[in-house]
Amino acid sequence: MTSKVPPSRAAVRNAVGSAIATAMASIALRGAQSQSGRLRRTNFHGRTVSLRGGIGVAVGAVTAGACAGRCPHDTRGPENPVSAIAAVTAATAGGVAGLVDDLDAGAHDGDAPAKGLKGHLTALRHGRVTTGALKIAVIGGGAVIAGGLLAGGRRHDHTAKTLADAANGAVIIASWANLHNLLDLRPGRALKAAVITCGPMLADRRPEATSSRVLAAGALGTAAAALPEDLAEDTMLGDTGANALGALVGTALAAHPSRALRVAAAIIGTGLVLASERISFTRVIENNRVLSAVDRLGRRPQ
Repeated sequence: MTSKVPPSRAAVRNAVGSAIATAMASIALRGAQSQSGRLRRTNFHGRTVSLRGGIGVAVGAVTAGACAGRCPHDTRGPENPVSAIAAVTAATAGGVAGLVDDLDAGAHDGDAPAKGLKGHLTALRHGRVTTGALKIAVIGGGAVIAGGLLAGGRRHDHTAKTLADAANGAVIIASWANLHNLLDLRPGRALKAAVITCGPMLADRRPEATSSRVLAAGALGTAAAALPEDLAEDTMLGDTGANALGALVGTALAAHPSRALRVAAAIIGTGLVLASERISFTRVIENNRVLSAVDRLGRRPQ
């Protein structure tokens, strides 16, 4: 008979395990960075930073999903192994697609690199496959699989409700993966967004919210481990880390038992992604006193 781990202990284990995995992966890549310049990038300050931080975050995000499946506990939401498989699938898709885009660095995007969701879809319509379009396909595919797994783990009266739930979950995961990537324009910004989003989910102590809480704890552990070097501008997330972490955050939201919260997460994620096509998030943040203070917290002075 499998012993049941208290939900609070399961969350702590996942946070610690994902944090350790994130740190170890980033540290292990220091040697590779010294041998190759493919992980080096120049940030908005003109400083040289490393993408090893993003790879570490991707490893941590996948670990968070895997560890969630190793923490048996009582739950009336999607069963723990189901939510764990969903999280691993989504985070892996985000990390792999992001890594391809990071390493390609626009080499296959042509003379006029596509920007934003609209830019990549426009390029695809003209017969040009960009790495951004590849990301849309891979992350979208991972989100569809993860959303289907989570919906299948819930009890629904009709097949139509299961399909609607699966579609909503896929939208949440894909949009939040993209949203974190859009926020990764300043040190710590995407990581802070993950912390702000996942923090409140730890407060839901209901048994049916355990899967969501454990995954949120994993995202918090991953973000906490990556924040110091990211804020110090030694590393950056890149598409690899931002997409993987965002997919994990999205899976935690999609695994939540509240239908209202899941619908709201899908609307907010999609709305912000679409808004980014016309609005500069950086300008909005810098023009708001509270958002600007949070954004600059812990960052190096210019």
